[in-house]
Amino acid sequence: MEAIKNFDEENAVNVIANTFTHCSQPASVFYNSTINPIEKILELHDQKIALYERMIKEKDEMVARMERLLAGK
Repeated sequence: MEAIKNFDEENAVNVIANTFTHCSQPASVFYNSTINPIEKILELHDQKIALYERMIKEKDEMVARMERLLAGK
């Protein structure tokens, strides 16, 4: 609320102008990136598969422990 009360249009314009003129990297750097999006998607897919495999392994281990506990009663 205080920021709205103390709003100064000239300062806001200066901040926006300085953001575009004094940026360390131009926006075009992001368009000329060397990152291959398909490779990144495949990497994420492989990570997701590895996570699912770990989760299934943990679930199987938990089920085996529970079966041993129930068998011991």
